[in-house]
Amino acid sequence: MGKAAAPHWPGNRGDRAGLRIAFRARAWVDGRHPPPEAAPPDLARQMELPMDTITHAPADLLEAERRQARIDMAAAHRIAVVHDFHEAIDNHFTLAVPGRPRRYYLNRYGLHWAEVTASNLIEIDYDGTVVDGEGPADRSAICIHTPIHEIAGVECVLHTHMPYVTAISQLEDMTIEMTGQSALQFNGRIAYDYDYNGFAHEHEEGERMAALMDGKPILMLANHGVVVTGKNVAQAYHRLYYLERACRTQMFTLWTGQRRRFVKEEVLEKMREQAGWKDPTMAMSGPEYHFAALKRVLDKTQPDYAD
Repeated sequence: MGKAAAPHWPGNRGDRAGLRIAFRARAWVDGRHPPPEAAPPDLARQMELPMDTITHAPADLLEAERRQARIDMAAAHRIAVVHDFHEAIDNHFTLAVPGRPRRYYLNRYGLHWAEVTASNLIEIDYDGTVVDGEGPADRSAICIHTPIHEIAGVECVLHTHMPYVTAISQLEDMTIEMTGQSALQFNGRIAYDYDYNGFAHEHEEGERMAALMDGKPILMLANHGVVVTGKNVAQAYHRLYYLERACRTQMFTLWTGQRRRFVKEEVLEKMREQAGWKDPTMAMSGPEYHFAALKRVLDKTQPDYAD
């Protein structure tokens, strides 16, 4: 895969001047971190369609979409290492392939996440077959992620054993408490799996997890870790980041041994609405601005992730 990259801010398709899609696909510039105010809305969001349903777009547009998806996935792996969300060569991130239903990108098993690049991701179909790229796929990744993509209908699935999330998952009561601001955005958005069954080496285990999610974007896994989903990499990683922050604060609070102060129910409802609010004067959502900023920082030290 060549090094020329489409600009990798979230939603790099652009429609600000009402130009035709085919023209836009040829008019992108080579750049990695344009100023936030230059970032146009996301095409899939404009069309209100998930990425894998855009199957009739011009070939050059789809190719750029796929290139961008790979860049974002590689960035997420590298950023996860910086944030200490990784665990050796284990855990897995997946993202639906634009324009190719029932396929997703996956980090190749055996690579450290600091080695992941846009070009060494593998492409997997729902049968577990590697259809593009080289290297093995983690069996548990296929058994967990395929059913969640298929049953829950999500674009991006992130599974980690992050330290503080995993610590909370080992408590008798692993409920994420609504005591700190970072946690409030997750009110009513977390499902809990209390049955740890060992390595997920059967498709049925992933189906069980997907059913437990029941429309919620996050699944806490007892004695294990977490699954976080989103409509794109930016949204999913934003949730992953703040979930770990919330769990870290919760652990610190528990260590004090003092009684916690829970947020009032009416404030929880208010925060639930505010968490999904988007300023109409801004080109992107908060999670997209967050992820774009993380990539700009990454560009300064690890630009090879986009190779």
